Amino acid sequence: MKKILLACIVTLGFFSSCDSQTRKRVGRAASDAATQILNSQTGSGSSTPLSNDEVINGLKEALTVGTNNSTAFASKLDGYYKNPALFIPFPEEAKKVKEYAVQAGLGSQVDKFEMTLNRAAEEAAKDAAPVFINAVKSMSITDGFAILKGADNAATQYLKDKTTAELILKFSPIVQKAIDKVELTKYWNPIITAYNKVPFVQKQNPDLTAYVTDRAIQGLFKLIADEELKIRKDPVARVTDILKRVFGSLGK
Repeated sequence: MKKILLACIVTLGFFSSCDSQTRKRVGRAASDAATQILNSQTGSGSSTPLSNDEVINGLKEALTVGTNNSTAFASKLDGYYKNPALFIPFPEEAKKVKEYAVQAGLGSQVDKFEMTLNRAAEEAAKDAAPVFINAVKSMSITDGFAILKGADNAATQYLKDKTTAELILKFSPIVQKAIDKVELTKYWNPIITAYNKVPFVQKQNPDLTAYVTDRAIQGLFKLIADEELKIRKDPVARVTDILKRVFGSLGK
């Protein structure tokens, strides 16, 4: 700031002894010099504030990148099955079924069933990206700056709150198709049939499509949140200009 003031003082003193054209040239030069000094001090070549449209587009871009990366990772072989953070276990409400099956010597069937649960989620994730992308595109975010300045998973949470119900409706047939493809019921039916033949037990028959759908979506949102965190914290993860501009503003 002292440098800017000094430049202005020198310029004003010089103006009194110059003609009008010279004054204009000197004025432009002094203005450019002052701008360069100010930008060097702020570390930015532009002081233009972010518009709401830029923030919204940046958030949508972040979620698009995040969902693409997440679905690509989850849909790989063992994306769920060998990932402790995403692994889908035996349904909790059917815990007694699992305990009985293991005690009855059906442990290998239980293992195959759990593996196939996760294979169904991995298969469904292959078709999940368009579902998420359409949800992202249809978002109308009026509080974009609040999300930008919010928690590290603010954009993901917003997307989750606004789209989960619709995602379940769209995801369920995808999961059912995946369940049929990996023949999940082939491993489930012997287990549940053996359990339900036990005298006096409460019959069990969890909705496997609903269970896999819920856990698959939970897993994808976990990955999306991780991707959002990377974009917020790691400049290398900001792979487009709008991401660099919007999320780069957080460090200033």
